[in-house]
Amino acid sequence: MVAGSRERLRVEAAVEELALLADSAGALVVGTVLQERKRRDPATLIGRGKVLEVAAMVVAKEADVVIFDDELSPAQQRNLEEELGVKTLDRTQLILDIFAKRARTREGRMQVELAQLDYMLPRLTGKGVMLSRLGGGIGTRGPGETKLETDRRRIRQRMQAIKREIEGVRRNRTTRRDARQRASAPIVALVGYTNAGKSTLFRALTGADTAVSSQLFMTLDPLIRKMRAGSGQDVLLVDTVGFIQKLPHALVAAFRATLEEVVEADLLLHVMDASADDVEQREEAVEAVLKEIGAAERPRIPVLNKADRIAPTRARALQEGRPESVVVSAQTGAGLDVLRDAVATRLELQPRAVRLRFKAADRRGIAGVYTAGRVVSHEVEDGHVTLDAELPERMVERYREHIV
Repeated sequence: MVAGSRERLRVEAAVEELALLADSAGALVVGTVLQERKRRDPATLIGRGKVLEVAAMVVAKEADVVIFDDELSPAQQRNLEEELGVKTLDRTQLILDIFAKRARTREGRMQVELAQLDYMLPRLTGKGVMLSRLGGGIGTRGPGETKLETDRRRIRQRMQAIKREIEGVRRNRTTRRDARQRASAPIVALVGYTNAGKSTLFRALTGADTAVSSQLFMTLDPLIRKMRAGSGQDVLLVDTVGFIQKLPHALVAAFRATLEEVVEADLLLHVMDASADDVEQREEAVEAVLKEIGAAERPRIPVLNKADRIAPTRARALQEGRPESVVVSAQTGAGLDVLRDAVATRLELQPRAVRLRFKAADRRGIAGVYTAGRVVSHEVEDGHVTLDAELPERMVERYREHIV
C-alpha cells in the first residue's frame, strides 16, 4: 500500500521492524513481499493476484505462517487462511504474542490477557473457540444460547474480572506513589522507542542488574530503582515498556495502569537511538503514545543514546533540532554525568541554604527537613527548634512559612 519515495521508505522501515518482531517471537523470516496498491481489498487486503503470488511463495519457501504488517479484519484473516493454507497473523497478533511471552509479573500477564481477549472478541466465528480456562460449567449457559453467544459472554465476563483486578493494581500503585512523593523522592521515567537502549541506560544510571537484549520488548513490567542525580540527591528512576509504530490501541489501553508511572512522573527522559536512520519517525511514534496516555505535557529531556555509533557531526545535527537534549552512550558511559546534572537542574535539586523555625511539638515538620535535605545545625530555645539546613530548590516552597 505504498505511494511515493518517502512513503515507501516508511513502509520498508515498518516491514524491517516486522521482521525484528517476528524474530523476537521466535520465527525465522524466509521471505518478504511489498505491494503498491491504491485501495485495500475488502476481502483479502492485498487482492486476488497478490494472494496467488504469496501462496506460491509459501509453497516454495515451505513457510507455515504469514504475517501482515497491517491489521486484518476478521473476514480478511479467515479468507487469507483459506487461500494460503497456513496460519495468518497481523502485526497486532504478533505483538500480543511477544507480550504474552515476556510478561513476568501477575499484573503484566493480566494486562496482556485483557488485550488478547479484546482482540479475540470480534474475531469469534460460529465454529466457536476453546475457552475452558475462562470459566463456565453448569449454570453458565443461558436458555437458547448458541455456542458462539456463550463464548462471547464468557469473554466479556473474563474481561470485566481482569479490569477489576487491574483497577485494584492501579489503586495500590497510586498509594505507593503517594508514599514516595511524601518521602520527597522525585520520579524520573524512561520512555522511548523499543530497542532504543532504555534498559542499558537504566542499568548504567542505577547499577541495577536488568536484562539487556537487542530483541524487541524485553522490558514489559516497570522497574523502579534509585539513581543519584548530579546534585547528590537520589531520585527514583522508572524503566517502562518500549513504544513502537502502530502500537495496538488495545495494548495501550490495557497497560494504562503501568503507564501511569509515566503520566505521574516529575520528569521524562525520552531515550532515542541516535544511530537509527528513521529516528524522527520513531520520535513521532513515541510522542503519539505519550499523547494518547495523557503524558504529552510532562517535562522531558531528549536523550540521544548510542553516541558511540555515530559521528560527532551527526550528534550535533540531532541536538540542534532538540533543545536541552543530551548526547550519551549507555554502553560506554559517555555523557552520563552530563545527563545526571541535567536531571538535577530540571528537577531543581540543587541545594539551597535556609534557616527554618518550627514549634518543638512539630515533630513531623522537623523530621521532613531531615528527610528532604541536610541539616547543618539544630538549636532548641523557648519551645522552638531552629534548623540551618540545605534543601533541594524544589522543596523550599514547601517550608516557606518556616523560613526566618
